[in-house]
Amino acid sequence: MKRTRFGSRDRLSRDAAELQRLSTGLSESGGKLEDAYWEARLAETVDGLLKNGAEDDINTALDRLFEANPRAHDELADMVESRAETGRLEAGGKEFDILLFAAPVLAWSRYSIPACTLPASTLQTLAVQLGAHVFGADARVALADFLFSPDQLPRSFCDTWQLTRDLGQAALASDHLTVDTDGLPETNRFLSDVRYLVGALAVPRGAALFRWNEKDGGKDGALREWIKQGSPGLEPLLTGCAWQPLLPDAYHAACRNADRASRPYSLKASVAFLQTMLGLMPADIRAVVGPCYDRRMEEYRVGLGPKNSDDTYHGIVWPLLGAEDESTDAASEIETVLREAGVKDVIFLDHHFPMEFCDDCGAPMFPNADAELVHAEMPEQPAANSQALH
Repeated sequence: MKRTRFGSRDRLSRDAAELQRLSTGLSESGGKLEDAYWEARLAETVDGLLKNGAEDDINTALDRLFEANPRAHDELADMVESRAETGRLEAGGKEFDILLFAAPVLAWSRYSIPACTLPASTLQTLAVQLGAHVFGADARVALADFLFSPDQLPRSFCDTWQLTRDLGQAALASDHLTVDTDGLPETNRFLSDVRYLVGALAVPRGAALFRWNEKDGGKDGALREWIKQGSPGLEPLLTGCAWQPLLPDAYHAACRNADRASRPYSLKASVAFLQTMLGLMPADIRAVVGPCYDRRMEEYRVGLGPKNSDDTYHGIVWPLLGAEDESTDAASEIETVLREAGVKDVIFLDHHFPMEFCDDCGAPMFPNADAELVHAEMPEQPAANSQALH
């Protein structure tokens, strides 16, 4: 699957060509020993490019391989992500493995979902709970002092690499990282979204990174304890929101897991939103689901409205992720989530809808029961404090 930003495609540099050569060699390797040979050389090359800020070379190689050799593309993407989110630092004469992690939180609100600076006391509380229930016994933890929206996370592999080093140094110094919020972009407003705690852990070289790496640990138990013990620290940050913590994990894996979990969460949040704002019970909602295409199928769009009229009050985009395509049974998952939320009237349209957006506000258009793409509009005065959210 393609996991990169778009870079320059005009001319293949020497470094980009070397990335392609090494990634192709790794993809064609016939055994573990040969894997180790290619991986060591690819890692060394990627490290040098990340350190020098050569984002364009990395992206160019990824773009070319995506078209010419998907298997080599995936090998390179895995290596770049791994080298950007990990490192090795020395302190007190000892070597430490560094890992950038993210702790996602799914949230929805009819108000704005906060993206905010974390008070020092909250930082300390959350770091202690993460250390006690999620990470290995020898881990030192540092957090960035900001609750990030997806728009505010690092924009490039090189930025991610630098953040890993900065947070790793903070962890070894038993400190946290102050984020310069002046350069952060504005947060797009959605009914349902993800917020991220981002940090790094440092462990003595070769020691267990996570609680589930230890003999008596497991992911289910770590998540259960993180929800139980971490929630009091998260609650003041998410006033006016319903929210659900996810399992903290290595940075890129956690972000991908959050992308997947946010799809069913957004559907359920939208049904709850219509019930809260309009008193529209789930059994009285009609959901219309249609696939949208560019050159291939990109996403499903779900229009929600009352089953006794043609109005579309709200909509949700269900993007296809990773290797998913139109042969993936996402439609069945969407139907299951809707029915779990209490929606009984679900219509699936066998159309190839375009990726259409509103010319005025840029919001996606959603299918209705007449197989038309329409603008989702809340009733003008459903309640005194209601507001239209896309």
